[in-house]
Amino acid sequence: MSDIVVTLPDGSELHVEEGATVEDVAYEIGPGLGEDTVAGVVDGDLVDKATPLDDDCELVIVTDQSDEYLDVLRHSAAHVFAQALQRLYPEAKLAIGPWTDDGFYYDVTGVDLDQDDLDAIEDEARDIIEEDLDVERFERPREEAFEVYEDNPYKRDVLETEAAGEESVSFYEQGEFEDLCQGPHVDSTGEIGGFALLETSAAYWRGDEDNDTLTRVYGTAFPTQGALEEYLEQRRKAQERDHRRLGQELDLFSIPDVTGPGLPLYHPNGKRILDELSSYVEELNLDAGYEPVETPHLFRTELWKQSGHYDNYRDDMFLLDVNDEEYGLKPMNCPGHATIFDQGSWSYRDLPVRYFEDGKVYRKEQRGELSGLSRVWAFTIDDGHLFVRPEGIRAEVDTIMEMIFQVLETFDLDYEVALATRPEKSVGSDEIWEKAESQLESVLEESGMEYEVEEGDGAFYGPKIDFAFEDALGRKWDGPTVQLDFNMPERFDLSYVTEANEEERPVMIHRALYGSYERFFMVLIEHFDGKFPLWLAPEQVRVLPVSDDNLGYAHRVANDLDGFRVEVEDRSWTVGRKIQQAHDDRVPYMIVVGDDEEESGTISVRDRKERETKDVAVETFRDHLVSERDEKRTDPDFLA
Repeated sequence: MSDIVVTLPDGSELHVEEGATVEDVAYEIGPGLGEDTVAGVVDGDLVDKATPLDDDCELVIVTDQSDEYLDVLRHSAAHVFAQALQRLYPEAKLAIGPWTDDGFYYDVTGVDLDQDDLDAIEDEARDIIEEDLDVERFERPREEAFEVYEDNPYKRDVLETEAAGEESVSFYEQGEFEDLCQGPHVDSTGEIGGFALLETSAAYWRGDEDNDTLTRVYGTAFPTQGALEEYLEQRRKAQERDHRRLGQELDLFSIPDVTGPGLPLYHPNGKRILDELSSYVEELNLDAGYEPVETPHLFRTELWKQSGHYDNYRDDMFLLDVNDEEYGLKPMNCPGHATIFDQGSWSYRDLPVRYFEDGKVYRKEQRGELSGLSRVWAFTIDDGHLFVRPEGIRAEVDTIMEMIFQVLETFDLDYEVALATRPEKSVGSDEIWEKAESQLESVLEESGMEYEVEEGDGAFYGPKIDFAFEDALGRKWDGPTVQLDFNMPERFDLSYVTEANEEERPVMIHRALYGSYERFFMVLIEHFDGKFPLWLAPEQVRVLPVSDDNLGYAHRVANDLDGFRVEVEDRSWTVGRKIQQAHDDRVPYMIVVGDDEEESGTISVRDRKERETKDVAVETFRDHLVSERDEKRTDPDFLA
């Protein structure tokens, strides 16, 4: 057999026989590493340690000290769940059970599961872990596997798709349980130190709502029980911040069945916050030289065919027939902005041209994937599109990044950054791509921020810088983005006249400072636990009269704070109950006024951190509100 070259993480190379396994290579490096090998990462893919290497490749050996070990452990935990389920419910049919960022899930059918059932399955799973069963891989002829799963249409579907053309397929067994699976897995069930089942939900097979509805069981696992308990406590605290619960509690938004799925209704409190967010980003855009535009919600599909979205997004679009013509609700704003640019005649002196719009878009996500504001059918993007000369890309990206950093600083949000480079299928010359990627990389390097390079994850029309926010549950959500586009100008035949009096294509830059308002609003609700900064809070101050006799003075104080969102609590409650309600409503400031305050013409100020100062002049407090609001401070600080 011929040799192949295996490149290790330190850049060194090993020559091994073709067909050598990941574990063989580990032993070649050293017997200790061979014994500790759990799995391998081959050219970026996590694989079983028994995987043969047939071509030159890059290889990372995975041990229990590797970051990837947790994925392997959780994949094995999914099998432990499946084994426990079938011990208690032999009639249950298994679909698929991958690991996730937070644990694992397994899609099943044939059983109805409630919380008591999960508790019993979890107990059985812990017994399986205690049994410390060996996990062993074996192969079975593909045709024989069809016979094994004669009554399981989901496993047969996997055999017909993922395993199509394979002579044999891999199985894993532990005790009496076996499962069709590519792996990898740990060596024994006893390696799982902490195991928990979390919740269930409905899921469509293959994510297609035309397919069967299955029960998805979520769980998690850790090497130690202590790590599991720490995670569960963090999860409990995060669930207290769930934007769906807080959205209802604070009367921010709702998504009732009668309106249709994924179509949120914003109540007055929520709309006030959205308006503040919009005003803020509009100010940033105008200061940066952007011009406001507006495009309709609906276009003839000729536009989407010209832009390429019809071919790429048709299944996710809402299409309708109007007088025998096909129209589509817009899934993106960029074709409309490109069309506006196309209506003008431009010279090099006019560029860059910058448009912005809070544009509502519609995407027909699978119903099973809709969740609160995190994934909806109708959402609004704070969209910006720029048309620039190629030599102007760097300056515009610098300015956009400054705007993004200002937003991140204003809201004090945690985020991750990635540079996504050219994918296999792309448009544009090598020269343009190389220059564009180097410009984006240079911007990130000079900013000093940490970022990941995601090779091949750019859009087909250009490279991009993506920001991802982390919510209270540790999930990552798309946020600000900067994308270079060489495709749209070509499709719309956009041009400008150069200094040499020749026509040339502009480069289009897509950018958003929030991403979508819905997702950004969700992140803010959870990030601030509903305790919004003064400038965002739907109610900024609540005046609490000690008794009904002080109502008149309370209203005079509220009038003196004209320009702020102030309410007077006029219910005949005790002052203690009024304070508690304002605290529960997360109002930044409370003003308490009784006989003493009315006589002296002052106020007592409390904040939601339960700090209080008496004998405050109304004008003094008003001056503070103005500065706190205008500086967009994240927390009330009058009493700090």
